[in-house]
Amino acid sequence: MESKQALAIVKEQLKDHRYQHTLGVMETAIELAGKYGADVKKAEMAAIFHDYAKFRQKEEMRQIILNQNMRRDLLIHNEELWHAPAGAYLVQKEAGIEDLEVLDAIRYHTSGKAGMSVLEKVIYVADYIEPGRRFPGAEEAREAAKRDLNEAMILSLQNTIMFLLKKNQAVYPMTIEAYNDLILAKREDLNSE
Repeated sequence: MESKQALAIVKEQLKDHRYQHTLGVMETAIELAGKYGADVKKAEMAAIFHDYAKFRQKEEMRQIILNQNMRRDLLIHNEELWHAPAGAYLVQKEAGIEDLEVLDAIRYHTSGKAGMSVLEKVIYVADYIEPGRRFPGAEEAREAAKRDLNEAMILSLQNTIMFLLKKNQAVYPMTIEAYNDLILAKREDLNSE
């Protein structure tokens, strides 16, 4: 599928401000993929479709999680997580995207996970740092992404975790696992030098 066609499909699903965000994520993902060796076309597709289900009804997403045997612990955590795994399912079913790497990048763009691929990291970070993002920590992560994708991931995860903690909200286990995985890998890299 060409990006023009993909953007037309996504535009029908999103409010204008979210479509503008998607364009920023797409541009950022293309740049990061080129810099860090991910497949640029796959990064473009995953970025375009990453928020495909963002405005779907919560009950529809809940039913997808249940009916598709996704992790049940999603249902007891923040509903903001749901559009990523539900979106990966809907993108496959409704838009015909079959590439598992693209679908996984969509699936994990809200939670992260241990052992993320470069493409998954590119989409996670691009979503966090695209030019329209103005929240505390976005600029620091943006600067880190120019130097080191893993450092940008760590900062993005730290900021997300701290945000949730300050609001007395539970942190999804896969997010903690993603953070720990990156920190332990960084420690291992430092010890091998």
